Amino acid sequence: MSRISIAEPQEIVAVDRARMRAAARAVLEGEGVADYEISLAFVDNPTIHRLNQRYLQHDEPTDVLSFPLSEANASKLAGELVLGVEVAAEQAAARGHDVQAELILYVIHGLLHLCGYDDHSDADRAAMRQRERHYLSQLACPDIASSD
Repeated sequence: MSRISIAEPQEIVAVDRARMRAAARAVLEGEGVADYEISLAFVDNPTIHRLNQRYLQHDEPTDVLSFPLSEANASKLAGELVLGVEVAAEQAAARGHDVQAELILYVIHGLLHLCGYDDHSDADRAAMRQRERHYLSQLACPDIASSD
């Protein structure tokens, strides 16, 4: 049984759970993942900062952290995304678009990581940005994927 769980232990941004589930399903279906158990946790800056520091040794809040919980090539994809709502709100305001679109971008980006995409080299980053744009378009969101 495939499942997407959503936790929202913050009151800073009201998360459109239906849109986040639709975004997650679009990515998983588009990447050919039929069996999955995914958790989305929308958290505040102190929480994501602490996790970013603990797991990546980066001393700052970030947009999204992906935690794979299944082995590569497992029959079921399991993982957790931790999404920074305050970072999303700041980015959306600075770039002039809706915070829900920014959060959808983070869901897409995090799930692509769980599906095996990486963004460490220029070529890998370009491939990932292309997939982000594909899903943003499919979900009728503006093209807000980074151009780096």
